[in-house]
Amino acid sequence: VSVPSLAGGVLPWLREKNPFRPQPPLSSLPRRSIFVSFPSGGPGSLWLSDNCEYCIVVPVILALVCLFGCIFPSVCDAMDSDAQNDRIKRMFSWSSNITTEGNTMMDSPDVVTTEQRNGKTHPPLQSQQSTVWTRRQNAVSVRHAYKHYGPSNNPNHVLSNLNMTVAKGTIYGLLGASGCGKTTLLSCIVGRRRLDTGEIWVLGGKPGTKGSGVPGRRVGYMPQEIALYGEFSIKETMMYFGWIFGMETTEINDRLQFLLNFLDLPSQNRLVKNLSGGQQRRVSFAVALMHDPELLILDEPTVGVDPLLRQSIWNHLVQITKDGNKTVIITTHYIEEARQAHTIGLMRSGRLLAEESPQVLLSMYACQSLEEVFLKLSRKQGNDTAQDVNLSNNISLATLQWGKKDEPVYVTEESGVVGLNFHQSKEVLIQDNANGHYELGHGSGSSNALQCDDCTDCCQLTTKGKTKALLQKNFLRMWRNVGVMLFIFALPVMQVILFCLAIGRDPTGLHIAIVNHEMNWETQDCPIYPNCNLTSLSCRYLKHLRNDTIITEFYNTPQSAIAAVETGDAWGALYFTENFTEALVARMALGKEADNETLDQSEMRVWLDMSNQQIGLMLNRDLQVAYRDFAQELLTDCENNPKLADIPIQFREPIYGSNNPSFTDFVAPGVILTIVFFLAVALTSSALIIERTEGLLDRSWVAGVTPLEILFSHVITQFVVMCGQTALVLIFMILVFEVECKGDIFLVIILTILQGLCGMCFGFVISAICELERNAIQLALGSFYPTLLLSGVIWPVEGMPIVLQYISACLPLTLATTSLRSILTRGWFITEPDVWMGFVSTITWIVLFLSISLIVLKMKRG
Repeated sequence: VSVPSLAGGVLPWLREKNPFRPQPPLSSLPRRSIFVSFPSGGPGSLWLSDNCEYCIVVPVILALVCLFGCIFPSVCDAMDSDAQNDRIKRMFSWSSNITTEGNTMMDSPDVVTTEQRNGKTHPPLQSQQSTVWTRRQNAVSVRHAYKHYGPSNNPNHVLSNLNMTVAKGTIYGLLGASGCGKTTLLSCIVGRRRLDTGEIWVLGGKPGTKGSGVPGRRVGYMPQEIALYGEFSIKETMMYFGWIFGMETTEINDRLQFLLNFLDLPSQNRLVKNLSGGQQRRVSFAVALMHDPELLILDEPTVGVDPLLRQSIWNHLVQITKDGNKTVIITTHYIEEARQAHTIGLMRSGRLLAEESPQVLLSMYACQSLEEVFLKLSRKQGNDTAQDVNLSNNISLATLQWGKKDEPVYVTEESGVVGLNFHQSKEVLIQDNANGHYELGHGSGSSNALQCDDCTDCCQLTTKGKTKALLQKNFLRMWRNVGVMLFIFALPVMQVILFCLAIGRDPTGLHIAIVNHEMNWETQDCPIYPNCNLTSLSCRYLKHLRNDTIITEFYNTPQSAIAAVETGDAWGALYFTENFTEALVARMALGKEADNETLDQSEMRVWLDMSNQQIGLMLNRDLQVAYRDFAQELLTDCENNPKLADIPIQFREPIYGSNNPSFTDFVAPGVILTIVFFLAVALTSSALIIERTEGLLDRSWVAGVTPLEILFSHVITQFVVMCGQTALVLIFMILVFEVECKGDIFLVIILTILQGLCGMCFGFVISAICELERNAIQLALGSFYPTLLLSGVIWPVEGMPIVLQYISACLPLTLATTSLRSILTRGWFITEPDVWMGFVSTITWIVLFLSISLIVLKMKRG
C-alpha cells in the first residue's frame, strides 16, 4: 500500500506487519487489480489480490479508502468499464458484510510481479478455505467429496475430490454422461449415502443430522426410475407421500387438484400401473412437488419424455425459483436443454470440470454449444493440463472481457472448481424469459433468515402421519392382491391336513409270504379249533395277525417265500414246520428237558425286509403282539395262568403318553412351530426387497421415513396375517385332527404366536441383507432344512453328536419345540424350566433379529 498522505502514520506499521511485494507498474496490473488516485497527495495505488497473507489488513485498508473517498474527490478506474466498477463496489460491500458477521475472510494471494507476467510464469494455485457460515448460506455445498465402491485394494472411484456449490434460489443443472457419478452425488446430498471423506451442507445443515430436515420434508426427490407402487391409484400415491411429509388430508386434496390440472394427469382414481410412461413420470414429478419443498432434486426427469412435456417441466422449474425461495438441482445427459439453468456443473469421472452459467461457458470457450464446451473440458481433463476458469454464479458476466490466456488464476473452494475469486452473496440469478439472459435478483429475506436449527416444525415430522401412511400402504398391498392373500391363508391349512393324513399313521396292505406245512396245500384249508384243542396251532396263531395291516399269501416252500421277499412282492416270509403244533406242546410240557430238535421244530421262522425301517419294525411288533395274544388265549382256554405268556418285564401305564404312541404325537409340536415360523419367513423375506426394487423404499427414506418406522409398519401388518395363519394351524391341528393337548391352550397360543413373530423378524433380516429376491428365496429355503433337522422336530436331539447338540440348542426352534411338546403331551405349566426356556429363547431371538434388521437398514440407508 502506498498513499502519501498516510506515509508517516499507519502505513509504515502495516508494511512491517504485512510485507507486500513491490508494486507492479499500472500497465502490468491484472484486471482484478484496483487503482485509486488521491489528488491531495499524488497518485497512489491500493493493491488487492485474491490471497491476503494477513486477513485483518483488508478491512483496515477498506475503511481508510472509504474515509478518504468521502473527504477527497477520488476517481476509480478498474478494468475500463462501468460494469466492473459496480462489481468493485459489490466486492467492497461483500467484504464489509463478512467482517460485520465476524467471519474470517479468505486470504489474498501474493501479488503477481512483473517478472512473473513477462517471464510467462504463473504463481502456484493457492487453496482458500471457506467458512462454515458461508457454506450454510448456500442451498448445497460439497467440499472434497470422495466416494468409492468395491474392495479397498481395487476400488471403483465414483467421486474424486469433488467440490460443488448451489446457490439458493437457482436452478443447478448437473450434466454428465451415464456412470459419471451424478446419481451417487445426489444420493449423498439427500442423505441416502455417506461420503468416504469430505463434507456436505444442505440447506444450512448436514444431511442425516438432527434438525437438518434432510432427509425429510425440506427436500423433494425424483429419482431416475418411476419409484412408485403400481397398485396404487394417483390419489393413494399422493396421500401416501403427503402423510409422510406431515400434511393434512384436506391440504393434500387441494394440492392434488392443482397438480392434476398443472401436469395434465388423468383421473385421480387411475392406477399407476395403467398409466403410460410419460404419465407415470409426471406422477413421479408431482410427488416431488407435493409438499412444496425448499430444495427440489430431479435425477434425469426428462429421460423418455416427449419434447413438449420436457419444456413444460423446465418452464415450471424456472417459475418456482423466481422468488428465490426454491432451489432446483436437475441432472440430465441432454446437455443443450440445460441452457435454461442458472448454473450448470459439467461432471466427468467423478469430478466437476466447470461450474458456471451456460452463457459464460459459451463465451469463455468461444463455443456454439455446451456439448463443445464439455468436449474441450473433457480433453483438458484427459491431458491433465487444464486449469478451469470459473466465476461465481451470483453475478451477471455477459459484458465481462476475458484476459489473456497467460493471466494467473487462483483456486477457490467456495466456487467448487478452479476460477476467479468472487464470493457468493445474497443475490441470485433470475432468468429473463424475454431475452434469455440472466440478471441480478434478490431472494426474499425470509428464505435466508430460516435457519435449520430453529425450524423444528419443518424438520420433525409427526410419527402418526408416517405410521398411518406406511400401514395404509401395506394393507392396500394385501387388499389389491386378494388371490395371493387367499393362498397365504390356505397354505397352512393345506400343510396341516397333509401332515396329519400322511405322517404318523401305521402302514396298511403289507404282504407276508406264509409257508405252513401243517395245512393242506392243495385245498389251502387251515382249520382253527377252539377251546383247549391242541391241533393246528399255526392256523390259530395266524388268526391273531392284524387283518388291517397284514395281507397273508401262502407259498409251498420256504425258498419260494424268500424269493417273493427278494423280488419285492412281500415284506416278509413266515415258515411253520409240519410238526409245529406237537413240538410247541412238547416244549411247553418238557420245559428245560426239551431237546434242541423239539425247540427247533417249535419255532416260527421269519425273514423280513428291513430296507424300510418303519415297516420292518412295525411287522416285528405286530408278529410279537400276535404271539402274545395267541399264547394268552391258549393258556386261558386250557385253564392256565395267562401271565405265563408274558416276559418277566412288565410295562405299566406310562406317566406321559400311551403304550402305543404314534409318530404324529411326537412330531406335531415341532411341525406346528415349523409351519408358523417359515410361513412368517416367507411373508417378510421379500417385503423390503420388493419395495427396494420398485424404488419406493429409497424414496420413502428420502422423504424422512426411518428404518424403525418401516420395520414397525411391516411388523404390524404381517403380524395380523401371521395371527390368522396361527389360528388356522391350531384349529385344524387340535380340534379337527385331535392332536393331544394336555396343557394350557393359552400357553400354546402365545408360544406359537411368538414363534411366528420370530420367523417374521428372521425374514426381515433376510430382506434387509439380500439385494435380489432370488437371493432371499435361496437363503430362506437354505435355512429350512438345517433348522428342521437340528431342532429336534423329527428326531430327538439326544441322538445327535455332542457338538451338534450344542449347535441345536442355539437355534430358534429347538427349545421352543421342547417347550411346546412338554405343554401338549405332558401338560406342564410355565413354571417348568423346559417350558419357560422356550419362551425366553424365542423372545431373545426376536430381539436379536430385530436389532440386526435395524442395523442393516440403517447402514443401507446411508
